[in-house]
Amino acid sequence: MSIKENVDFVKDELNSEEKFLESVVKVESFYKRYKALIIGLGSIAVVAIIAISINNYNNEKNKIAANIAFDKVIADPKDIEALNTLKETNNKLYEVAMYLQAKKDGNYPATNIPYLKELSEYKKALTNKNVEKLNTLSMQSDFLLKEFAIFNRALVLVEQGKYEEAKVALKLIPQSSKASELSKLLEHYLLTK
Repeated sequence: MSIKENVDFVKDELNSEEKFLESVVKVESFYKRYKALIIGLGSIAVVAIIAISINNYNNEKNKIAANIAFDKVIADPKDIEALNTLKETNNKLYEVAMYLQAKKDGNYPATNIPYLKELSEYKKALTNKNVEKLNTLSMQSDFLLKEFAIFNRALVLVEQGKYEEAKVALKLIPQSSKASELSKLLEHYLLTK
């Protein structure tokens, strides 16, 4: 290597070291300027991570306690301690337990859980043979048992001798529905009416 090449090499090395030192000075200057903000944000992040971890731990603990209490309530519906634990840890699971108990007694309890509320209303309408309520339930687009409500409405109409209304109701059940086979059977019966 010639001296000129050596000098150029040393210049390049010095330039790169100078740039490195310059960037270190900039970072240090930035850190000094925003030191309090950086420490504050770091502290907030640490506290947030700890709080989220504690919250997740408590949620998991409540979930386990609720499941154990639910099992106890299912085994012994009169277990007051398990009912209270269930009510404190998971209100929706408590409502499910109360629904199941009332269902055993032949009642239809009021509940705020959407599907249980719909099932309760459906059972009431079916037991009371309430065509209007079955019609209302079957018109809800998100009702879980929509086609079965339509089919049962048609059955009630057949029992009341309203055959034409029953035929119209059965046409509302799509071919892709699980209730379509039952619908076809009832339609065959209605051909003679």
